[in-house]
Amino acid sequence: MLNFKKEIAKQIANVTNVNEKEIEKYIEIPKENTNGDYAFPCFKLAKELKKAPPVIANDIKEKIEIDEKIISKIEIVGGYINFYINKETLSKEVLKEFENNKEYGKSEIGKEKNIVIDYSAPNIAKPFHIGHLRSTVIGAALYNIYKYLGYNTIGINHLGDYGTQFGKLIEGYKLWGKEYNIENDPINELTKIYIRINDLCKEDEHVLEQCRYNFKLLEEGDSYCKEIWTKFRDLSLKEFQKVYDLLGSKFDSWNGEAFYSDKMQEIIEILNKTGKLVESQGARIIDLADKGINTPCIIEKSNGSTTYATRDLAAILYRARTYNFDKALYVTSYEQTLHFKQVFEVAKLLGLDEKYTNGLEHVPFGMVLLPTGKMSTREGNVVKLEDLLKEAIERAYEIIEEKNSELENKEEIAKKVGIGAVIFNDLANSRIKDEIFDWDTILNFQGDTGPYIQYTYVRTRSILEKATYISMIKDIDIKLLQDEYSLNIIKIIYNFEDTLIQVTNKEEPSILSRYLIDLAKAFSNFYNENKILGEEENLQNARIYITYMVSNILKIGMSLLGIQMPEKM
Repeated sequence: MLNFKKEIAKQIANVTNVNEKEIEKYIEIPKENTNGDYAFPCFKLAKELKKAPPVIANDIKEKIEIDEKIISKIEIVGGYINFYINKETLSKEVLKEFENNKEYGKSEIGKEKNIVIDYSAPNIAKPFHIGHLRSTVIGAALYNIYKYLGYNTIGINHLGDYGTQFGKLIEGYKLWGKEYNIENDPINELTKIYIRINDLCKEDEHVLEQCRYNFKLLEEGDSYCKEIWTKFRDLSLKEFQKVYDLLGSKFDSWNGEAFYSDKMQEIIEILNKTGKLVESQGARIIDLADKGINTPCIIEKSNGSTTYATRDLAAILYRARTYNFDKALYVTSYEQTLHFKQVFEVAKLLGLDEKYTNGLEHVPFGMVLLPTGKMSTREGNVVKLEDLLKEAIERAYEIIEEKNSELENKEEIAKKVGIGAVIFNDLANSRIKDEIFDWDTILNFQGDTGPYIQYTYVRTRSILEKATYISMIKDIDIKLLQDEYSLNIIKIIYNFEDTLIQVTNKEEPSILSRYLIDLAKAFSNFYNENKILGEEENLQNARIYITYMVSNILKIGMSLLGIQMPEKM
C-alpha cells in the first residue's frame, strides 16, 4: 500500500538534505481535519538549517515536487506545513489493500526479531487479585500485537514461587496446617495462614528468623520444605488457571523464580570475578552509586539466601542464551522501577553482548485502586480477580436482559461483554496512570468503553446480514465514498498498521484502544448521516463495503487487545 508519510518525508528530505528517516519521525497527523492529513513542524529543523520555521516552511513549499495524485494541496500555517492527500487515491489504496489482505494491518516488519515479554506473574499461595489484572492484560495485548507485526514473541509467566514468603508459609503450615482445609479452598486458606504468620512475625523476631531459615532450607533442597512448597504451587496453579481461562490468557513458558534456583551460583561467580561484589553488613551487594543509583543491589542476604534481583539476573542470562532476544519487556507496576534500574545496570556486568543489555526494558503501569485505597495481601484487603470477572459477567447479563430479553445465548454474550469491559477499561488509558475501578464507567454502553465498541460491531454485523452480499472492489465506485463521513473512516482504517507500530514503539496498548474508539465513533457518525441500505445500488454497495471494513477492523483490533466480539447484543 502507498505510504503517504514516506512519500512526504522523501520529498522534504530532497529539499532540505536532512535524513529521510529523521524527517519521517517528525511528521504528525493533525487532530483537526482542517489542518490537513499530515503536518510537518519546521521548528524541528530550525537549529540544523539556521533559519526561522516559517522561512523553512516557505522554502520547502516552493521547492517540493509532489505528484497531485498523491498530495492534492499544501498549506503553511505558522511554522507548519500541512499536507492534504488525494482523497480518491487514498480510498483506492485502502480498498485495494483490504481486498488483498483479510488480516488487514498484519505485517512482517518484525521478521527474525525475538521479543520476550514477562507478564502476569502472580504470587503462588496468594490471591490472584485485581492488581495482577493490569500486568496480565497489558502483557497479553503487547504479545498479540508484536506477533501480528511478524515478531517471534515469547510470553513468560514468571511466577512468584520463591522467596521469604514461602519460609513464612512453611512455618505457618507447620504450626497450624491441620486447622485449615487447604485442598478444598487453597488460596483463601493459605492467605489466612500467611496473614496469621505475618502477624506473629511482627510480634516475635525469633519466628521471623525461623521463616528465613525455612527459605534457606528450601533453597538447599530440604525434602520436607520442598514437598510443602510443591503442594502449595500445584494447588495455586490450579486456581490461577480458572482466571486465565476466563481471560483467555496463554503463555509459552511458566518458568517462575524457582526455576532459577540452580542457576544463581553462576551469577554470583560471574559478579565475583568483576570485583564489584562486595560485603556490606553481612550481605553481598553491588554498589551502584557511580551509576546514579544510590540504593545498592543486594545479591546475597546475610544468611546466604538469594534475592529477587539475583533471580532476575539469572533469568536475563538464561533468556539471552535460550531466546536470543532483541527486546525483553518486563510488565510490572511502577513500584518496581528502582528494582529494574538496579537489575538492568548489574546485568551489564554479566558479560553479555550489548544487544541483550540494550534490549532490556521495564514497562511500568499504575495501580488499580479501590475507592477505599490500595490493596494489601498482608492486611487481607484484596479483591480476587476471579470474583471480579464473575461479577462483571453477572452485571453484563443483567444489562443485556434489560435491553434485549429475547436474545439467544445471553450467558455467552454476557461473558464476552463483561470480561471485555474489564479488559478494555484497563487498556483504555495510559498504562502509567493509576486506575480507580468503577463499575458504572466500565459497563457503560455509551461511553469510551469496551461495550460501546462491541455494540458498534454488532450494528455492523446486523447491516451486513440484512445486505446479504458484499461487492467486489472492482464493482465499487470510489467517487461515491468522497463524502466527509466515508473519508473519515477510510483515513482511520489507513492508519491501522501505523497505530500497531506506535503501540510497539511506546509499549502502550492504549494507543490501539483509543484508535478503536475513534473508529467506532466515526462509524456511528457515518451511520447517522448516511443511509446504507435502500439507497441506489452503486451507493449502497459502496457504503456496505465501508461497513464491512469497519466490522473487520473492530474485530481484529479488539482481538489483539484480548477481547472477543459477540455477533448479537
